[in-house]
Amino acid sequence: MNAKDVIRNNLGLSDVVLQGLLADLSDSDLLVRPVTSANHIAWQLGHLIVSENNLINAVCPGSMPELPPGFSEAHASDDSDEGYLTKQEYLDLFDVQRRATIQALESVDESDLDKESPENLREKFPTVGSIFALQASHVLMHSGQWSVVRRKLEKPVLF
Repeated sequence: MNAKDVIRNNLGLSDVVLQGLLADLSDSDLLVRPVTSANHIAWQLGHLIVSENNLINAVCPGSMPELPPGFSEAHASDDSDEGYLTKQEYLDLFDVQRRATIQALESVDESDLDKESPENLREKFPTVGSIFALQASHVLMHSGQWSVVRRKLEKPVLF
């Protein structure tokens, strides 16, 4: 197994977790906050989509599909419970971005994963490989919050 295999495997695992945790949630469930000051799932999904688009484009310019007009701005802050998409719209956008991420990963040579990332990202993500690896772990970072929302909604415990 090489680095690209590991990244590909972890992307797949995070997709399974995302799909599982969101499968039985309604559109309105995505707007439930685990506590008052926490982000709701709809905003977090938008954040994940925007982040993946921006970060992969940073290391593989032009590789990511454009986001809908105003999407990035709508997910810049979580000030409201209005103006969010449906769960299916988020899942569809996420899937498009994730497929493009995998295509971008396939397009880079294994040795390119060790190259330095763009300077503005280097402190947290020093290499191209670390940017790709982040995509899987970023979903998992947010999944803990989704699990709390699921508990609040009295949904079955998963994972």
